[in-house]
Amino acid sequence: MKKIEDLKQYAGMLRMGHLKGNVQPLLHEASINTPGYADFLEDILLKEIEQRQHNDYQRRIKLARLPRAHDLDDYDYKASSSIGIKQMKQLRELMWIDQMYNLVLMGPSGTGKTYIAAGLVNDAIKKGYRAYFTTMADLIGMLKRKEIISSAMNSYKRYTKAHLIAIDDIMMFPIQKNEAVALFNLINKLHEQCSVIITTNKSPGQWAETLNDEVLATAILDRLLYHCEVIKFEGNGYRMDNRQTFLEKENELKQ
Repeated sequence: MKKIEDLKQYAGMLRMGHLKGNVQPLLHEASINTPGYADFLEDILLKEIEQRQHNDYQRRIKLARLPRAHDLDDYDYKASSSIGIKQMKQLRELMWIDQMYNLVLMGPSGTGKTYIAAGLVNDAIKKGYRAYFTTMADLIGMLKRKEIISSAMNSYKRYTKAHLIAIDDIMMFPIQKNEAVALFNLINKLHEQCSVIITTNKSPGQWAETLNDEVLATAILDRLLYHCEVIKFEGNGYRMDNRQTFLEKENELKQ
């Protein structure tokens, strides 16, 4: 037993978490299968790599702050005609990230914009990209607090080193002039260094009204729409068409 404990200690010193937690099962498996020395060592190292990759993925998923629904494998093409199977396949290949393209998803609330944005961030993380999801409200809050709160500054630094950032519900609500300037500064910093996904229910022409500054709105749009694919969504919205209710209809009560 001392030998087992020593092996666990050595594995811990080398930060080999999988080996440390599985010394006995690995030795038991080896005693049954009797692999060669090289095969045994290779198996240990491969399992350690797999565990580290899994842990890294879970860490990046947590930092990305994705909404609950974010798996594009479950996307309902029947609910929306805005994106077809062929177009979705092309988006999920993520070549546009390497080419520094932006993506603007525009249309009414509930039409699947957020779901697709989050799903593409999830796909990007799986493929090793540094990708994050945020709402306009959370982003503005972070930009306001980054000089006084370390966690906000850490988020800001992550964003400036990202491969992909999705900003949900941009321009949904009016913002102050200093907040608009902070948003422009971030977009300007990310320009041609990071791909940005924007979801919005307002046309570019309405952005100036939200910002109350036509010059600033034009400057932000100029950077976002350069190298950009715009997808327009239509319809009543999935949530409205599939809403649930707890009230029984009168004709059902009479039956």
